[in-house]
Amino acid sequence: MDFLYDDRTRELQQQLLAFMDEMVYPAEQHAAEQDAAEQHAPGAGEWSRPPVMAELKAEARRRGLWNLFLPNTDHGAGLTNLQYAPLAEITGRSPHLAPEALNCAAPDTGNMEVLAEFGSPEQQKRWLTPLLEGEIRSAFCMTEPEVASSDASNIATRIVRDGDSYVINGRKWWSSGAMDPACEIFVVMGQTDPDAPKHRRQSMILVPRDTPGVEVRRGMHVFGYTDGAHGGHAEIVFQDVRVPAENLIAGEGEGFAIAQARLGPGRIHHCMRLIGMAERALELMCRRAVSRTAFGKPLAEQGVVQEWIAESRVRIEQLRLLVLKTAWLMDTVGNKGAHTEIQAIKIATPATVEWIIDKSIQAHGAGGVSQDFVLAQLWAGARTLRLADGPDEVHKRSLAHRELRPYLAAATD
Repeated sequence: MDFLYDDRTRELQQQLLAFMDEMVYPAEQHAAEQDAAEQHAPGAGEWSRPPVMAELKAEARRRGLWNLFLPNTDHGAGLTNLQYAPLAEITGRSPHLAPEALNCAAPDTGNMEVLAEFGSPEQQKRWLTPLLEGEIRSAFCMTEPEVASSDASNIATRIVRDGDSYVINGRKWWSSGAMDPACEIFVVMGQTDPDAPKHRRQSMILVPRDTPGVEVRRGMHVFGYTDGAHGGHAEIVFQDVRVPAENLIAGEGEGFAIAQARLGPGRIHHCMRLIGMAERALELMCRRAVSRTAFGKPLAEQGVVQEWIAESRVRIEQLRLLVLKTAWLMDTVGNKGAHTEIQAIKIATPATVEWIIDKSIQAHGAGGVSQDFVLAQLWAGARTLRLADGPDEVHKRSLAHRELRPYLAAATD
């Protein structure tokens, strides 16, 4: 295993670090003020993106920092997972601005990957091209309120063939991306054949937002936040929604396989960014520790704070090495060959980063949970990722089964 960054990665790192210092960090307060103003403006929705985002996107594109996530050179930057990892980490230091500014924000990234790998030429022309250009945004509609969606085979929304169309009926929630005013296309997962084998019942289909029968019922808040960088999350009802048969992605029964292909890169991208979130939280904790005095000496001299700082550094380095190993495996043996490591990082990274951010919040006292620091929003994001793309318990269950398999086989011989 060789994790040494190549020349292209180092060059992009320097360009991205400069972009963060010159554009993104200065824009954070500006964006917060714009968000507050937009929410109180007549006719403005609370999920509207701050106007400064358009400026950030234009500048990122001008600097060549665009679509870095997509390894397909026909559509993206052509970077490997190992090359992209340190870049995604940098964007994680400002997760509510930087990924979107680079057109590297979920759920668009996953939806673009699906269209790039499984979409027909017509689907790619109609939807992938404007997504790659940053002209529109998209939503991913998988989770449902009536079923345990941690088991994707439970998904109950029906996608029924009717002549040269499919008719969709069902109710989704936590449909990421759907609240963004620029969202124009939904990727919807549902059952096309309830009687098929368990993992062949599902399909994915493209549903334009303005299709009759689509009702975006409400936006879902995340610990009180709109989570606008991910386009917000919506509860959506599909009632007799009719779309052309050519909107089906890949074919009937391919939905579960597409979901697995989509979620592998998505999980490592989240973990890459989470490490950047942890680095920023640790930096803020250190700055706070040297600037505050309690009980006669700086926090930096208090043993408990020193322990938090030391433990945070150790945990960050452990996580980064595991994520880099996973990226290297995905590049060399493919996503299936890296399945164990993908699950391991999804289990370890959100929970560990949540712990680090929590300690930074504690070092900041009441300020840590206020809007005056980025920490509360970082914590909400890390805690949410212990549920998104599969909850901790599902990944632990699957990983345990994988570890036990050879021993169970030996025991039955």
